[in-house]
Amino acid sequence: MILDTLGLPPLPETLPRPVVDNHTHLWSTEEYSGLPVADSLRLAAEVGVTRVIEVGCDVPSSRFAVDLAGREPAVRAAVALHPNDAARTAARDGEEGLAAVLADLEPLVAESGVVAVGETGLDYYRTRDAAGQAAQEVSFRRHIAWAKRHDRTLMIHDRDAHDDILRVLDDEGLPERVVMHCFSGDAEFARRCVERGAYLSFPGVVTFGSAGDLREAALATPPDRILVETDAPYLTPAPRRGKPNAPYLLPHTVRFLAELLDADVAEFCDRIVANTAAAYGWGSDA
Repeated sequence: MILDTLGLPPLPETLPRPVVDNHTHLWSTEEYSGLPVADSLRLAAEVGVTRVIEVGCDVPSSRFAVDLAGREPAVRAAVALHPNDAARTAARDGEEGLAAVLADLEPLVAESGVVAVGETGLDYYRTRDAAGQAAQEVSFRRHIAWAKRHDRTLMIHDRDAHDDILRVLDDEGLPERVVMHCFSGDAEFARRCVERGAYLSFPGVVTFGSAGDLREAALATPPDRILVETDAPYLTPAPRRGKPNAPYLLPHTVRFLAELLDADVAEFCDRIVANTAAAYGWGSDA
């Protein structure tokens, strides 16, 4: 089996109902672990992860996401310039270079199969200089405008930038649908996001022993605002933490959250599908 050949974790127990991985990077997963995109999709479907959203972080990966969504019914695309890439582009090529990359990216937002503008936002963990953070904010504001103009969901990357994320959103006005990808805040921040109508997407980090605040955030989130994701190839859930991630490992996170929330696993799967449909306008018939 290909998982044995590549030294990857085995398939988990199949979920009783289908679910959607609303944020993954199949292209990066293949580069990172050697697991081909076609095998990622096949193995995920075998354990109940029947659909995924492939997320772009720059122009090439966004084009890949659009192309993949065009030929795989189980895939939809999100396109964007990652905040750290925005900072690097501005540092290397200046404001004009950043503007040029954004101009190349914007036409992809209108492509068939694109359900989200993302991942965009602010990252103060890897980008710590003021100039880089300012470039991220310029890019973030442009992405918010695209989401509104093209009626796409805004998929937000937020790392160590909670207050500024909300400041920019409040300043620009939120699109109709907003997803906090890889939610990393506490219960209070969860409430602040939900007050603005956002969906919160929980990654495998919620299974980590050190993630008590994140579990409290999940408990504070209304059931109709919870999504799940892998963010593969990283953030692999327990008990496979430390190994490369892929969509087929999402059932570990789903079962953990169902137990945490005292929910029936099958009913929780159905809730995740309905929430994903509402968050992205992608039908609930998984």
